[in-house]
Amino acid sequence: MLVPLAVVGVLAGVWVLVPLLLPISVFYQQGKPTRLGRMANRAAGLYAALGGPPSWQVRLETRGRRTGRRSNTPVVIARHEGKDYLVSMLGERSAWVRNVRAAGGEVVLRHGRKRRVLLEEVPAGDRAPMLKAYVQRATSGRRHFTLKPDSSVAEFEAVADQYPVFQIVQADEARSRALDELDRDAVRGRLVDAGDPRGGPDARLRV
Repeated sequence: MLVPLAVVGVLAGVWVLVPLLLPISVFYQQGKPTRLGRMANRAAGLYAALGGPPSWQVRLETRGRRTGRRSNTPVVIARHEGKDYLVSMLGERSAWVRNVRAAGGEVVLRHGRKRRVLLEEVPAGDRAPMLKAYVQRATSGRRHFTLKPDSSVAEFEAVADQYPVFQIVQADEARSRALDELDRDAVRGRLVDAGDPRGGPDARLRV
């Protein structure tokens, strides 16, 4: 039990401390993560998926719009007036934003448990309060903004069109089951492409 706890502790340090101690350019350049940035994101995503605190740091799982493969991204959930939102700190350049749009908003959030949700994009004119809530909460993500936690909502309105925001909506049970089936179909398709017999007609019973 001590080993997993030690691993979680190390991941927590990577998630919280390291990005704050080094220049942002070490982790991101021209809107894309560097090699070190990708390593930090993987560690942060694993830590969040394992259920490490706080609860509003989660791993976002999307399906690649070109490859069909799962893509993981650590994200911070911002809360405004009782509703939860995801904000793209890298703006329109975030790969997860394009994946979410291509998938019609169907994604998975993981924080100790798997939760299927729908992401509904917020119009630019309504984003400012959510952006402010995000900057107030995301100690690392706020470094990609020119504004500060105490900046006014009006100031956030001026940059709202640069940062996509999505409201988190619970997927109903029927849709969740359908999405699970789509995931199994994707796995079977990759097995068939690889010549693996587990992708055969009766793969539904084994995948």
